[in-house]
Amino acid sequence: MNECLSKNPVNTTLKVIGGKWKPVILWYLNQQKSYRFNELFRALKGITQKMLTQQLRELEAEGLIKREVFPVVPPKVEYSITTYGKTLNKVLEALAAWGEKHELKTGKLEKKES
Repeated sequence: MNECLSKNPVNTTLKVIGGKWKPVILWYLNQQKSYRFNELFRALKGITQKMLTQQLRELEAEGLIKREVFPVVPPKVEYSITTYGKTLNKVLEALAAWGEKHELKTGKLEKKES
């Protein structure tokens, strides 16, 4: 395989934040200081609890989000974006801007969540 293709930095980025849910999770966490699991679950229409748990664990393992457990009953867990995760803000903003332009150009608006 071509050395240039195998060491493509876009591939590296997509391995970390690629997929249907990770960019959206990061987008939400960038909009608010923190979210509880159920708040994220309700915001992300169509995701399963298992998938959300998996995606959060992967983002946490990459150092992009922080999981904070509060010692209360019932247990309280909050997720927030880390300083390192915030370095993706420009990438996420560029994706959002492109998405808006694409929706206008094609007339294909994503269904708004109610």
